[in-house]
Amino acid sequence: MPNAVEPPVASPSSLQDAYALLAKGGYRPIAGGTDLMVQLTGEIGEPPERVLDISRLDRLRGIERNAGWLVIGALTTYTELRRSPLIAELLPALAEAAATIGAAQIQQRGTLGGNIANASPAGDTLPILLATDARIVVGSGRQERTIPATEFWIGYRTTARADDELVLRVEVPLVSDRRVRFRKIGTRRAQAISKVVMALSWSADGRAGAWRNVRLALGSVAERPIRAWETEAILEGARPDEETAERAVAALAAEIHPIDDVRSTAEYRRAVATRVLHRLIREEGSR
Repeated sequence: MPNAVEPPVASPSSLQDAYALLAKGGYRPIAGGTDLMVQLTGEIGEPPERVLDISRLDRLRGIERNAGWLVIGALTTYTELRRSPLIAELLPALAEAAATIGAAQIQQRGTLGGNIANASPAGDTLPILLATDARIVVGSGRQERTIPATEFWIGYRTTARADDELVLRVEVPLVSDRRVRFRKIGTRRAQAISKVVMALSWSADGRAGAWRNVRLALGSVAERPIRAWETEAILEGARPDEETAERAVAALAAEIHPIDDVRSTAEYRRAVATRVLHRLIREEGSR
């Protein structure tokens, strides 16, 4: 249990101070606080007893290219992702995803690290991190460690981050011939929670036109963001034509297990996910 003398809100100015507070237990890290505002209403679980405001930790900001990696600090906001020339050059799909999240106010406050740690199955940036083999660096007073995105989200709003750890940064490997496509389906064109969100990445195999290193990731079709491994196997080594699209769609329909909820039905989510994939494959095949 948290110590009764600990303040309900702490705002450390150094990582060491943040780690020390987290080690005491009872603190929920926040950056922009956009999800906390909803949590305080009781809509997505109980509000935290203690809040650790990490917005002053400037070491967790910034976007840079470093030795074959795109490195993005956890406190990077969606607005910064949208406006970054480096993101536009190296991973424009991430800027596209950031532009779909909430209104301008949310994009100004919300952070990539918050989207990662919040672990919503509808998190718009998360399929892109899965589809690009990103890794997530977390730290505590004990150590820093690196977790592949494929191992980070382990259940509904549950991650591999320990209670005394912070998300520090994201590292995306830079692959010169990789293409990444992003699609989000919601009730409206803007300010909508995803009904289906998809990221597809691949490298073209020279003049043969076959796809290799295929990654297909989805949100809002399971209890967590997922890779569609069986569908990837269908696409790997195949050309993006009508026959491939039909085979991939059949595999995806069997592989995902959406739920019915207040935003959509399982049947709708499955139909939309397969149609979006079919269209992406056909669009690339016609180029």
